[in-house]
Amino acid sequence: MLTALKQPTGDIVIAAMENKRKLLVLYATETGNAQDVAERIAREAERRYYAPVLQSTASYEPSALPSEENVIIVASTCGQGDPPAAMKVFWRQLLRKSLGQDWLEGMHYAVFGLGDSGYQKYNLVAKKLDRRLSDLGAKPIVPKGLGDDQHRSGYEAALDPWLANLWTALRERIALPYGLQDPDNNDMSSTQLDCPKFSVKFHNSASASQMESLTIADIDATRAVQEKWVDYQKARVMLESAAGDAPTSMEPEVPGYGPDQPMFAKMTANKRLTAEDHSQNVRHLEFDLGPNGVKYHPGDILTLIPRQNPDDVEAFLQRLSLDGDSYVTVEASQSELTCSWNDPQLLQLGPVKLRTLVEGVLDVSSASPRRYFFEVMSHFAAAEHEKERLQYFATSEGRDDLYQYNQRERRSVLEVLLDFPSVQLPLEWVLQIVPRLKPRSFSIASSQRAHPQQAHLTMAVVEWMTPFKRKRHGLCSTWLAQLDPSVGEVYVPVWITRGALKLPPPSVPLILVGPGTGCAPFRSFVEDRNILSQTEPVAPILFFFGCRNQAKDYLYKDFWQSCTTDHKVMSPDSGGGLHVAFSRDQGQKVYVQHKIRENRKLVWRLLQSGAAIFISGSANKMPAQVTSAFEEIIASEAGISREAAIRWLKQMELKGRFSVEAWS
Repeated sequence: MLTALKQPTGDIVIAAMENKRKLLVLYATETGNAQDVAERIAREAERRYYAPVLQSTASYEPSALPSEENVIIVASTCGQGDPPAAMKVFWRQLLRKSLGQDWLEGMHYAVFGLGDSGYQKYNLVAKKLDRRLSDLGAKPIVPKGLGDDQHRSGYEAALDPWLANLWTALRERIALPYGLQDPDNNDMSSTQLDCPKFSVKFHNSASASQMESLTIADIDATRAVQEKWVDYQKARVMLESAAGDAPTSMEPEVPGYGPDQPMFAKMTANKRLTAEDHSQNVRHLEFDLGPNGVKYHPGDILTLIPRQNPDDVEAFLQRLSLDGDSYVTVEASQSELTCSWNDPQLLQLGPVKLRTLVEGVLDVSSASPRRYFFEVMSHFAAAEHEKERLQYFATSEGRDDLYQYNQRERRSVLEVLLDFPSVQLPLEWVLQIVPRLKPRSFSIASSQRAHPQQAHLTMAVVEWMTPFKRKRHGLCSTWLAQLDPSVGEVYVPVWITRGALKLPPPSVPLILVGPGTGCAPFRSFVEDRNILSQTEPVAPILFFFGCRNQAKDYLYKDFWQSCTTDHKVMSPDSGGGLHVAFSRDQGQKVYVQHKIRENRKLVWRLLQSGAAIFISGSANKMPAQVTSAFEEIIASEAGISREAAIRWLKQMELKGRFSVEAWS
């Protein structure tokens, strides 16, 4: 429960406490944005004399929904219309056919979605959730809200007016206790500060240092990497438990491996694929998974948590006058914040070093802080001009300016703190408002049939220029690119997760579209089919690849071309083919969708023989333009309308024969 510091007093408060109406706030998050929105809703609900209950869809039992009166759900959409991992079980329960049309009769709900209109299936999860709740008999409090990352103010451009409407509609349903007054919508952040949800205890360094590292048995990796990971995981579990959150990996997709117990994979190769003078540094990474028996499939994903720059961690600690060598334990500041999953053994691991907690759990050098970060900072600013600016950023009026300053520039937590030197945040608030260090995922670019104990990655080192001409670097890709297995053993904790792209049976022809690093999962597809073709018949593969220059960024050129000869899977005489679009090698730009149209007859022939289409790459414009090219070919070759062609592709998608994996 959230407790506001500024409340009425006396008999009015007592009456308000006794008449608080429960408000269930659920969130389904992948990157933390949906949780941040849900926490804001809960804070504002508490200030309006409701009794909010904040919970992740991962830990909420859907069968309890019929007993709820008022429910608010915040859900993000991942990739091409997928729900977050934390929502998958919840969603499956809602889709049960046994649920009747009056199952949720009496429940009132509101849905806010977080998405990116650059994706074809923008905010699909929120749209489907809203429709499903209505179909089950629930009544909407307000129409669904759809936040868009593409908006110049981000998702908060839609959130602010949606929340204002929500509070108005709720108050019409639930009367305010006599003698009380709701706060003004425009004054929710400037005068109140909630109690922090964490309590921090410092320990004597001499006694605590003996407790930090645990012993790990039966893991074939260097002791230093093992113990460092265990220390990070201890800190992560401690913070999750204190926050009342479900653990990061309750149900690992590959049994036995997850963030709590990764594989310690040995990096055996790290080489540049693009020309040295090319603007983008794309690398090929190889990892030895060891004799642990882990199995992955073409289309699966390798996941890891990156390491932060130690200099940034040290600068963060110094900026906040924190002793990184001190030891702390973190607990919930209120006793009712408990979680049913908590394992007493995990919660008795003992103190952790503060530097370990910052380095392994808090993202201080890459994630941009959210609006609440600035709101909290305003309460600890000693300089009046800084306080005024922070208060302005925390208001609806300052939303656009905050977006320009913060999100568009991708300012890190460390950078923001350095911009406001008079702010001295207590550690309890630091742990609450600094974004968590998130896992990064990469499509596996190899087949286990071809490389039994290995996993390969194709990774572009992320670099970009901000609107204010500041050069930025991706945290994970920069860290991985700098690892050099030629000068010493390099181990990286990794785990396998199931990907969205599923390789069909060998008898199904494939049409693959993968420009740039989007080719990574298709290298695994082609490798797998090549090995199978040595012992059994396989259907042909038609591959469309795209890059800027043939001489500079034609990734895996030799491999692709080797698969087009001697009746191999992409050879024209087998019914397949390789078609490459070099966008900058001629005056007029040529992209993969142009090559698809040029080969419409071959595309149509494979579609008629039951081919599956897979698209992988940047989510900016490519997936929509490639999809449009296929719609055009189907319409013209089949002699049907464009609308009918769209329905054709939709049916293919429902049958698992049209799949898109895209990222921004």
